[in-house]
Amino acid sequence: MILKKVDLKAEYPFLQGGELDCIAADYPFDNGDKGDWKRPALVVVPGGGYGMVSKREGEPIAHAFLAKGFQVFILTYLVGEDVRYPEHLTELAAAVDFVKKHSEEFSVNPKEVFAVGFSAGGHLVGNLCVEHQNILQKTGVALDCKLTAAGLSYPVVSRVNGHVSSYDFLLNGYTDEAKEELYKTVNLNEAVNEQTPPAFIWATATDGAVPADNAIRYALALAKKKIDYELHVYPDGVHGLSTASEEVNLNPHWDLKRISRWVEDCSIFFHRYTEEKY
Repeated sequence: MILKKVDLKAEYPFLQGGELDCIAADYPFDNGDKGDWKRPALVVVPGGGYGMVSKREGEPIAHAFLAKGFQVFILTYLVGEDVRYPEHLTELAAAVDFVKKHSEEFSVNPKEVFAVGFSAGGHLVGNLCVEHQNILQKTGVALDCKLTAAGLSYPVVSRVNGHVSSYDFLLNGYTDEAKEELYKTVNLNEAVNEQTPPAFIWATATDGAVPADNAIRYALALAKKKIDYELHVYPDGVHGLSTASEEVNLNPHWDLKRISRWVEDCSIFFHRYTEEKY
């Protein structure tokens, strides 16, 4: 097993911060010669309303996808009132660029880098999906940060019927006029374009924090651009289910066994775009 913590600011000085926990399987055979053995990579982006970073949407997700054949990388991005758009976006872009540039070190296929995000982390992943082509303009640095495909779990997508406090943190300090202009981009369904990668999207119909309307809006936007997507809206379940396992959901009153299938379904969706069969 390869375990490494990366200070993203040390690698990319234009950032304010950010850390990447790298968890990669080593060569599984006994001869010691890795040869061309590669795995796809997955960057895990926890939620937390841009005010905190949820642990339960980090390591449990990483372990679940490591078992599905991915090398995994957990992004801890800066949050709070002093961190505003596009800092979170550039930290994720740098994380994806780092994984691609260090693909040999982690036995990663650099053409197969995915990300899965949760709630506000889903918004952040979606933000990269619709804005990866604008990173040079925003940072002055060219980053190889386009994802092969994305996973959006109960994502914040639009301020319209969305999670307003996430947007309050994201755009804190901007004038009302500037916010109105930025909503055209950070309301993700309004910013989907021909360069947006495919997405696996899931939510629950009874989510009281981020309505499933957000996931549906993003799926419809992809459909209009004829971009591949898969959408699941489970009939029952609260916000923040993570893997939907009992380990991270105490005293559940909903069908976790059914919802937890999202991990397998998402993995299958991602593997539509990989050379590796495992």
